[in-house]
Amino acid sequence: MTPYDLIAASHLHKSFGNTHAVNDISLTVAAGEIYGLVGPDGAGKTTTLRLLCGALRPDGDGSRIHIAGLDMLKQTEAARAHIGYLAQRFALYEDLTVLENLRFFAEVRGLSEAEWRPRCLEILQFVGLADFVERRAGQLSGGMKQKLGLAAALVHRPQVLLLDEPTTGVDPVTRQDFWQLILRLTSTASPSHLRGTASGGKMTPSENDGGVAVLVSTPYMDEAARCHRVGFMRGGKILIEGTPQELRSRLAGRVVELRGQPLTALRDIARADAGVEDAQMFGDRLHLRVRPALVEQVIARLGERLMANGSQISLLKLVEPSLEDVFISLLENGDSKENA
Repeated sequence: MTPYDLIAASHLHKSFGNTHAVNDISLTVAAGEIYGLVGPDGAGKTTTLRLLCGALRPDGDGSRIHIAGLDMLKQTEAARAHIGYLAQRFALYEDLTVLENLRFFAEVRGLSEAEWRPRCLEILQFVGLADFVERRAGQLSGGMKQKLGLAAALVHRPQVLLLDEPTTGVDPVTRQDFWQLILRLTSTASPSHLRGTASGGKMTPSENDGGVAVLVSTPYMDEAARCHRVGFMRGGKILIEGTPQELRSRLAGRVVELRGQPLTALRDIARADAGVEDAQMFGDRLHLRVRPALVEQVIARLGERLMANGSQISLLKLVEPSLEDVFISLLENGDSKENA
């Protein structure tokens, strides 16, 4: 933990019966940083976020959680005051208007009547809902509901933002808009009205001037690529973490892209090659994970075999690996954080 870490957790454990949902997870997130948790369903992402926000208490005595320098396990309410949390299913009051919903969450956070209205209007402007303040929440689209959920999470100017798959089920344009908001929050250029202390009152500079610390779980690899650091989870553990570029470099020089027809036949032939570890479909193309130092031989062999088979090949070359390639490799090989 450094003075800049707004989230610092170590040795988190949580079990439900015989299921180890979180198994010895440690992570830190600094001010202005976006940390992405990626993993299959049941990996433990949601449980990890619930532990960090104090909704669940970790098992045993060895777990440590600090939020903005406060001990979540000993100073729970004080630490929670620095957190904005957006769950997978944000609980809106559908009969209330957008502004009434936001007012409710502001007053729950202890904002006075003189504070909540200007602050709510500023945040609604920030998330793009300023023109919908009188619309009932039940009449909002899925993407607009998520933006309202983000506004509710920001109403008390948190230093830490915990987002649990915030864009699942929304359209691509809304996903793009939502991530632009997240990027602005973590930038030193983020709006001044979203920075300051969590206790309310007059806006003053603080340690949060470097941006909000964001921990986000996501099933989308394009979103993971936007994060400053990514942690791949499976079975309650973080298998590996690093910047997107660091993770992609694990497979540098080992991914071959193959395009042609028929795609399923190309995949079967590629998988039969001794130098190919795996072949996965990515839309209209295949990504082949090739054993180290065998790329040129594999490309040459496959070219000959596919042509002899009568297949049509439009592309067969070495490409930069994607995070999807890395994630699939991790799931198949069972790598651990220690041996990565």
